[in-house]
Amino acid sequence: MTASTVLTIGHSTHAFRVLVGLLRRHDITAVADVRSLPVSRFTPQFNRGSVERGLHEAGIKYVFLGKELGARTEDSACYVDGRVQYGRLGQTTDFASGIERLVRGAKSERIAVMCTEGEPLDCHRTVLVARVLTDRGVTVDHIHGDGRIESHTSAMERLMVRFGLAEDDLFRTPAERLEEALSRQEHRIAFVNEELRVDGTAEA
Repeated sequence: MTASTVLTIGHSTHAFRVLVGLLRRHDITAVADVRSLPVSRFTPQFNRGSVERGLHEAGIKYVFLGKELGARTEDSACYVDGRVQYGRLGQTTDFASGIERLVRGAKSERIAVMCTEGEPLDCHRTVLVARVLTDRGVTVDHIHGDGRIESHTSAMERLMVRFGLAEDDLFRTPAERLEEALSRQEHRIAFVNEELRVDGTAEA
């Protein structure tokens, strides 16, 4: 595995020791937390303070990048009818800064980008962050809850299958079909801020 590789992982509802075991199994030396809100009453073991302390005790570095790479941006320009638009979010200065930190960090650390969802396809770490990283020439692999590694290419193939877009199409290239699959999945998972919904006064 080269320095230009970044992995992703979802903490899901694992016990903290299970997460650490998965990270150690794949020789992770640093975790980049990309949750906008790193707190949960359902999985308090993954609240930011608990994760940071626990990983430190396990000898794994921790950095919080939720402000830069989180899916619930505070930038209202990234919303349309209350829904985050990943294309807009990916063009923000903060997001670019977060990606640059990951790219630089991957040269000296084996990084896992961590978010909440266990299934990579159901999380912005795959649909947005990994997509931008691969566009930068970084290899991205996803760690599943059972410990197996899935390449980003394989994950994208699964995504196209999910939407019935895997078969050859006379009128669309594979890249166009993948673009549609990503767009559909974004619509399914993107954060919606109800306060920004169009109601006559809210922003469009």
